This record gives sequence, structure tokens and C-alpha cells, in this order.
Amino acid sequence: PHFGERWAQHWLDVIRWAESNGSESNLYRKNAWHYRDYVVRAFNEDRPYDQFIREQIAGDSLGSGEATGFLVAGPHVPAATVGREPSAIRQARADRMDEILQTVGASVMGMTIGCARCHNHKFDPISITDYYAMAAVFQDIEFGSRFPEFDPAHPRRKQGEALWSKIAEQRKKLRQTGGWEEDWGAFREWHFGAVETSAIRLRFKNPSVTIDELQVFGPAERNVNLAHHGKGARALGFPSEGNEGRHPVERVNDGDFGTMAWRGRADQKSKEKPWVQLNFVEAVEIDRVRLSSNREYYFETDYLTQKPYLPRYDFDLEILEPDGNWKPAMGTWYLTRTLNELHPERKKSLAEIQQLISRLSEEGPQTGFVGRLIPPKVTHVLHRGSPESPRDEVAPAGIDILKGSLGLDSQTSGARRRAEFSGWLADGSHPLTARVMVNRIWHHVFGTGIVSTPSDFGSAGATPSHPQLLDWLAAEFVSPTQHQTKPWSMRGMIRMLVMSEPFRRSSHPSLEARKVDAGSRLLWRFPPRRVAAEVLRDSILQASGKLDRRIGGRSYRIHNVKKTYAQWEVVDNHGPGTWRRMLYQERMRRVDDQIFTAFDFPDCGQVRAKRPISTTPLQALNLMNSPFVVEQSKFIAARAEREGGGNKESQIRWLFECLLSRSPQADEMKACEDVALQLVARSLMNSNEFGFLP
Repeated sequence: PHFGERWAQHWLDVIRWAESNGSESNLYRKNAWHYRDYVVRAFNEDRPYDQFIREQIAGDSLGSGEATGFLVAGPHVPAATVGREPSAIRQARADRMDEILQTVGASVMGMTIGCARCHNHKFDPISITDYYAMAAVFQDIEFGSRFPEFDPAHPRRKQGEALWSKIAEQRKKLRQTGGWEEDWGAFREWHFGAVETSAIRLRFKNPSVTIDELQVFGPAERNVNLAHHGKGARALGFPSEGNEGRHPVERVNDGDFGTMAWRGRADQKSKEKPWVQLNFVEAVEIDRVRLSSNREYYFETDYLTQKPYLPRYDFDLEILEPDGNWKPAMGTWYLTRTLNELHPERKKSLAEIQQLISRLSEEGPQTGFVGRLIPPKVTHVLHRGSPESPRDEVAPAGIDILKGSLGLDSQTSGARRRAEFSGWLADGSHPLTARVMVNRIWHHVFGTGIVSTPSDFGSAGATPSHPQLLDWLAAEFVSPTQHQTKPWSMRGMIRMLVMSEPFRRSSHPSLEARKVDAGSRLLWRFPPRRVAAEVLRDSILQASGKLDRRIGGRSYRIHNVKKTYAQWEVVDNHGPGTWRRMLYQERMRRVDDQIFTAFDFPDCGQVRAKRPISTTPLQALNLMNSPFVVEQSKFIAARAEREGGGNKESQIRWLFECLLSRSPQADEMKACEDVALQLVARSLMNSNEFGFLP
């Protein structure tokens, strides 16, 4: 099962996946790990690569909604941080679209698509029209969160349905005694008996309120917001223009979850407290009111504050009767205090509901950073890449020279655009898709790809060292001649390469061969190379016996609680809570984990189809003196004493066999005899044998 964890890391490097968005704000992406776990499962299940592509581009239509995290894996500047200037908003949107195209182009197509954003590509046959035709494919994708679409058999969906049934049971009990309040973290919801009205008014008892969205629901259609301005509902209130005239009351029902909220603050001398009124187009039946405060921010980061994100506001709800008079419908004080005193048995059901809500947020379908779906807009070629200079309209399509016409137009739905595009990419006749992936696999098996620039198959990239071999591998990948291998099987391709004669060759050097091919591009020997940062760290935990082998789930945190624009600070990078595989370490852009970043662990800001390999003093210092290594070496020494036998010699032998997979030579044994086992362990971890694949 750990096969998928290792190979998932290679894919995440290419698409620049991380759990913060980069840029100056570098905000946390809540539940971005859903996509990481999807990739691990895909490799472990040997999901065919063509299906893998389709799901990552159009997974919302295929019951694999978490897979679309692929499209929003790269860095981005959040819309809420660019201000309100329309041109800045348009530019930021164009930049986010470029990140999507870079991800798709580098990972699946092996092309530098972004070079055609402002002009025709200088090296490859990609026109500026091709660029914006591809941009049109993804116009319904925005960086953000949503509830992933799950297949009915998905474990989270089944668990969520079971928990919702239990919540419904408790609600049924509470309904017999009156209304009640539920705290969902991102919002609070008040339930009461159904009433019919053409308008409602909330009179707050607090002198200052901040409301992102006021939503109203009825028993007829449980999930339809009757208060949305798109349904004709009109908002009034006091103060109508909000604080300093910049936060008008119309924002409470604009449907835009984000930083644009109504902020109502009454003057200290005023007897009138803030209130908000919603007028419906016609009389509607309602039984629920929901208040949210900056809900989008809450969904996308739980790092900004440890306090409840929505302050608790007390208010009285009034409804407009047919005769024009306002009638009290409910008060929060009455729901949460008076009713509980009259019916003490309610407390058990209320506590049970809150417990179920907590379980639902962890075990059921969760909002995750897998892309927000929006209505697609008409796409134009942007002259010199500027959103202020739109030119001809373009239809959604792939690269023209690769026969990328999809037969679509600007009226085609976003889901169909992406489905057709993914079908074009995943077709066995596509000249790049299979070649790029088998070359990527070759790169990770042998250290260098047949094309040594795995994410650039264009003219500016390297030429193949063995073009006919690359063609044959691609054909074998799509239509294998080995009967036991599935088409597009990534595991089957890996198996074929690691069982090949070149892979099993010794890395022992030959002076004659080095004169002809010093870099071993012809694979006359297995090319030795240093192991990745994750392998190094996980191997140390494995040797100490402290490795937590759990697969998937929320990342472990090594950082502080970030507030607004402050930088992330590493506060615990070696304690027991971090003893999982490094794949599950919270991955923040522009942050040094203070240990293994020194071993060329990527920043996730740029495509890393292959990691750089450096040799620095800092690496040796980290492997000798970092708190993580010092702590783990104590555990390794203690394990040697327990399992290695009763004398020093057998314990030293155990250390060599555990860390280097061999027995010590006579001179090594002699050198270690008078040295503490902990220091022997640290010395072996600093050796080339431990840090390199020979």
C-alpha cells in the first residue's frame, strides 16, 4: 500500500501541489489533502492513466470530484487580496487561468503552454489562439473550495448519509418542543416552526454586527436559498451603507461568500440597533435562517484564528403578515435559553446534534480545495496577454496542430468542455500523452528520462536519447502485448522497467565505458543517485521503529497558527505528532521546514519534473545535529540494545544491518567499539551508503 505514497509524490512535484496559495498572503488551503489522498489511491489501485487524466480534468462529472484538485494545485493570488479595481480583478483572473494551463501543459502534455499567453510560442507550434482556446476549456474553474462530487459507493458519501440520518432523528425530537440553534462553524442556523410571509426582519441586540450572508430556507426545497438576490429578494437595513459607507446592506444576500460583508454599527448615542430586512417577490414558507460571517475565508483556512469565526449575535426575528403588521416569530434568547429551561430533555438532543455535526465535518463529505465551479464566460484572445485588450472570440479547443478541435462553442457547459478536452488528451492516438508519462516513469526509475526535460517535449527541450525506444514504450503503455498487463497501467510500466536488464545492472564504474559515456545515458551501469528528502526522513523513522504507517488523512502540522499576513513559523518539526511519512507533512509554499528542505525538497512554486541535486555542508549538519536526527538516533540506539543482543559487538552489527543492510567490516567494527551507539547511528545516517542508491 505504500507504493502509492512514493509515486504520488513524483506527481505532486510536477503539478506544484501545496496547502497554501503562495503570493504575499500565502493563505492556507483547507482540506487540500483530499486531492493528495486521491493520487495515492489512484497509484495503489493502479488506476489506468487515461482514466486518471479524465478524472483530474472532469472528475465532477465522473463521481471523483476530489480529483479536480489537480486543476487548482498551483499557486494563485486570491481574488479577495487584489482590491476592488476592476482591471486588477480581471488581471488576477487571467493569472489564475494561466496557472491552470501551466499545470495541464507541464504534467500531461509536456509543453510550455504559458509561453503563448502574450504572443505565438517562439519555439513550438502553439499560437496565441491555441492558448486562449485552451483557456476557454477551463473557464468554469475558479481557485477555491467546494463539496466534491462522490460516487455513491465512496466511503465518505456513505458515512455522510448515515450521519445525516442521525441528525434528522435528533431534529425530529427537537421540533416537538420548539425551535433550536445549530453551530456549523462556518455559519449558525436557527430552526423554527414553518411560517408563510413576504418579508422578514432581524433586529439585532448587538450594537455592531458583520454579516457576510443571510440565507433563508423553507420546507419545500430544503437547499434552495430563498433570500438570494437572484430570486428577486431585496435587502434593506440600518445602517444601510454600513460602516463608513463602504459596507452596504445589499451584500447580505448577494450570494458572494467572501470578504464583502455588511458591517452595521450603530452610533453609541443611538437608541436604534442594527437591523436587516428581506423582501421576497411573493409570499414563501420558511423554517430556517442562516447567518455566515466571511464564510469563504472560513472554508479555505482554519489557521487565521482559533476563535469561533462567526460571533454569536442575539436577534429577534419578525415576519410580515398579510395585513402589513410585523409579528414576532422567534428570538435567539428564547430558543437557546427559555426553551431549554422549559424542556430540560432538549439538552441531550442539542449536544447529540453538535457531536454529529463535528463527526460529519471529519468523516463525511468535506469542503475541500478542489476548485470552485462557476458559470463559464465567453473567451477572447487577449492582445499581448492583457485583459484590457480583448480581441476575437475563441471556442474551447486543444492545440490546433495536434488536431485539438473539440466541436464546441461558447455556449457549451463547463462540464462538457472539460469532459471533451480530457477525452482528447486521454485518447491513445494523442502523440504526447503516453510518451510524456512513460518518459516520466523512466526518469524516476533510472534517474534521467529518455527526454531529459520531462515537462518540455518542445524544441527548447532536450532531444530523446532513444526515440524509437520511447515510441515503443508509449505503444506498449497504451496497448500492452503482455497479456497480464492492463492498458494504460502505470504499475505495469514500472514493473516492466524494474525487471529489465539495465535496471538490474551493477553501478560499478568502468574506465573504458566512462570515456565513451560518462553520464551513463546508454545505461552501461545503473546510475547511482541520492535518495529524495522524503525517503531519507522516512527511512530514519523506519529504523527507529517510530514510523506511523497510517495512509491518508489530514496532514500533520509543523507550523504555528497563522494570523492574517504573518509568515508561517515552524514550531514542531520532530515531535511524536510528526512521525508519519513526509508525504503527509503540511506543505506550505515559501516555507523552510528547517531540516529536509536542505535536501532539495521543492518549494512548490515551480514545476519540478526533476529535482535539483545539491551537496552542501548544511545537509551534513542537519543529519548530525538537527533535533529530529538526535532524537531518532536515541530511539535507534535503544532499539539496538533491545534487539541486537547482549554485547556491544552484536549491537553495532545490528545497527549496520538496520541502516546499511550489511555487516560491518573489521576496521569499522574496531572504530565503533568505544563510541556510544547513538553516535554510531548518527554517523551511519551521514554516510553515502545511507543517503545514496548505489
